[in-house]
Amino acid sequence: MDLREILEKVRVPPGSKVKLSRFDPAWPGTAEMKHLCGDKLKMRAKRMIEQNVHELANAQELLWASDTYAMLVVFQAMDAAGKDGTIKHVMSGVNPQGCEVVSFKAPTAEELDHTFLWRVAKASPSRGKITIFNRSHYEDVLIVKVHPELLEQSKLPPGKRGKSFWRARYDDINSFEQHLHRNGTRIVKFFLNLSKDEQKRRFLSRLDDKRKHWKFSMADVRERGYWDKYQSAYQDMLRATSTRWAPWYVIPADNKWVARAMVSAILTHEINTLELRWPEVNDEHRKELAEARKRLLSE
Repeated sequence: MDLREILEKVRVPPGSKVKLSRFDPAWPGTAEMKHLCGDKLKMRAKRMIEQNVHELANAQELLWASDTYAMLVVFQAMDAAGKDGTIKHVMSGVNPQGCEVVSFKAPTAEELDHTFLWRVAKASPSRGKITIFNRSHYEDVLIVKVHPELLEQSKLPPGKRGKSFWRARYDDINSFEQHLHRNGTRIVKFFLNLSKDEQKRRFLSRLDDKRKHWKFSMADVRERGYWDKYQSAYQDMLRATSTRWAPWYVIPADNKWVARAMVSAILTHEINTLELRWPEVNDEHRKELAEARKRLLSE
């Protein structure tokens, strides 16, 4: 899988005019993958994931040891796009002590008494760690934009909720993310781009399999009725908040294994760009190590 080709296709340039119709949810990744299908495509993608997971595990250990940078990974998507499965497979080799997954649900009463960025600021990663947001602060410019009545629960001061309101929210998000970046937190954001037909197929699959009934909610079907509004909200979000310091990647999600392979490759690439080094040991510590060796060998 040619990473340069993937980055060129899926990374959203800052300030670009985003049209989701230009992103093919079924794109297999490269010309090589295009000629594969079914089990062959799945097995090829799985091999890529295994390699990337190994590299990611090594990079995460170095991130932890350096104790200078942190990594924040954001996932947003329509229902059934595969966020949980992607997180599970991509992070399977990472030391659990250095990784945390945070899933944001409807805000609590305490959270509504603060700004919409308060709860995500608290959950941001400490140095040396990777934190994954399964849904995030972007819900406040997505579901809240599609359902503006939710703003009434936010206890905001009175005022108009037009274009300037949403521009201000995008500005707040960009400033917050730039603040994190300046202080050592690298941010990578993935939008899993699922087609409406594939979402329908996955919903029906859940209904056909009793083991998956727990995953299904009528709310998913109701939200599907707002598909076009969500697509518009996502386009506005990608256009306004893909920045140099916190880029968005639009990942084709109709094939789960291809999506996982791309995410693992991009995430590994992003950590490697930090050019981390193992901590250097000073002369005093070297003497301690030599003394420890001497004592152990003398036992």
